[in-house]
Amino acid sequence: MSSLKERLHADVVAHTKERNKIALTTVRNILGEIETREKSGKAPVELDDSQVTSLLQKEAAKRRDTAKIYTEAGEAVRAAAEIAEAEVIEAYLPRPLTAEEAGAIVDEAISALRSEGVEPGLRQLGTVMKAVTAKIAGRFDGKTVSEMVRSRLA
Repeated sequence: MSSLKERLHADVVAHTKERNKIALTTVRNILGEIETREKSGKAPVELDDSQVTSLLQKEAAKRRDTAKIYTEAGEAVRAAAEIAEAEVIEAYLPRPLTAEEAGAIVDEAISALRSEGVEPGLRQLGTVMKAVTAKIAGRFDGKTVSEMVRSRLA
């Protein structure tokens, strides 16, 4: 079992003791979604932390989108409930990177290519993106990272 899933399971107990109904329901729903993903398909699989993180990001985004729809429809109470759930989910996500931190990781990957004796150009875009994506892993927008890499390799 991955450490993020272990933390979610432990927090179910903690939220039950605290009688925090919103957090308890949200975490239980997330654990249910994880189990569904693990059991769907031909063979059961065990989600690792990066896959669980990706699922958490999607679930938080879903709730933010739903809250926006409720707000536009004049349902402030329902929108607030969705935002509260999104905040519970986002507490489990890693801290997002700033543009400067992401840029430093891109520069580091490009300098690693230079140290291997390869002159970086657009032909090495895939190599650089692979190295950068492994380090950033959902903590910064992928499209923006791709644009950063392209501009620095051009």
